[in-house]
Amino acid sequence: MDDKKITIGVFQPSLREEELAAVERVFASNWLGKGKVTEQFEKDFADHLGSDASLIRSVSCCTEGLFQSLSLLEIGAGDEVILPTISFVGAGNAIASSGAKPVFCDVNPRTLNPTVEMVEAKITPKTKAVMLMHYGGVPCDLDAMVSLMAEYKIKLIEDCACSVSSRWRGQACGTFGDVAVWSFDAMKILVTGDGGMIRCRTPEMAKRAESLLYLGLKTQSGLSSQAKSRWWEFEIDSPSRRAIMNDIAAAIGVEQLKKLPDFIERRRAVYQFYNEALVGETWLERPPSIPQEAESSYYFYWIQTEPLYRDRLARYLRDRDIYTTFRYYPLHWVKFFARQETLPYAEMAANTTLCLPIHQSLTENELSKVVDCIQRFGREEMG
Repeated sequence: MDDKKITIGVFQPSLREEELAAVERVFASNWLGKGKVTEQFEKDFADHLGSDASLIRSVSCCTEGLFQSLSLLEIGAGDEVILPTISFVGAGNAIASSGAKPVFCDVNPRTLNPTVEMVEAKITPKTKAVMLMHYGGVPCDLDAMVSLMAEYKIKLIEDCACSVSSRWRGQACGTFGDVAVWSFDAMKILVTGDGGMIRCRTPEMAKRAESLLYLGLKTQSGLSSQAKSRWWEFEIDSPSRRAIMNDIAAAIGVEQLKKLPDFIERRRAVYQFYNEALVGETWLERPPSIPQEAESSYYFYWIQTEPLYRDRLARYLRDRDIYTTFRYYPLHWVKFFARQETLPYAEMAANTTLCLPIHQSLTENELSKVVDCIQRFGREEMG
């Protein structure tokens, strides 16, 4: 093993000459805003999902997509939205900002995904929607979840920030619900610097999303207007924000999408390397098996051990320039949401889980260093 000091991050984008050349072409076009390149990225992403492009709209970031998904479903004051407490804080913020009440459910302590029983236990007459995240890129049981939504006549929002290439029975995650969002920020598998996508169930909803993402405009102005005179005039359907993608970000996205199958294959190899290398470490648990019905994006690789050892291991690795983390801190523990409740399985997971470095740029030496340090820690701590 190479003893040279290296810093190993949990996440790292993979950017090469192709992305830089694509950005240079955008600069040469003299148009940096939303334009033809963004339209191409939307079409390419729709093809990746096996979806109609009329249902897809790009967005400035995934969190904005979550905010707008609630507007699209007309969720507001007096409504409740269920989400797993192990969720990105932006999901809770979006629900709270809409005026609705976030209702947190527990998760399976090993998969960190909620079960259908955990979601159903939180349904009340006020429940308007469920916002699901597929933890680490491993899909929830979407057969059961979709059936539950139909039974109670509530909407399904899929937070696909972790699951850009995940599938359930061959169907892309994000195509099961009423609205879905994806993230392309700097820590994701496919990156555009920042940005995301939103998919709607119907073309009509997607047109509404397009308006909400651009100030609520219902008419076009300027060069895009069809008006023969006074093309500067416009109307709005409702007040909204400006949250569109631009051609610089989209140009990176177009190139990243071409490489996505290779990214996923490399991450699968890293995931498998950890699984095989850590099989003898009986003091920790590796991730549970991925369901046969599922295809993962391998966004996280997580281990679980006793809370005392988890925290010591994190410090031990950090002292050796290996960074780890836990995603995601339970939202019912966040003071802003102030929920006086106990969600025992999520709390168990939050105290025992550690996410190891996993990205497509990890070298064999880096992977060996991570595993060697974990094994050495085990020998030192367990005798």
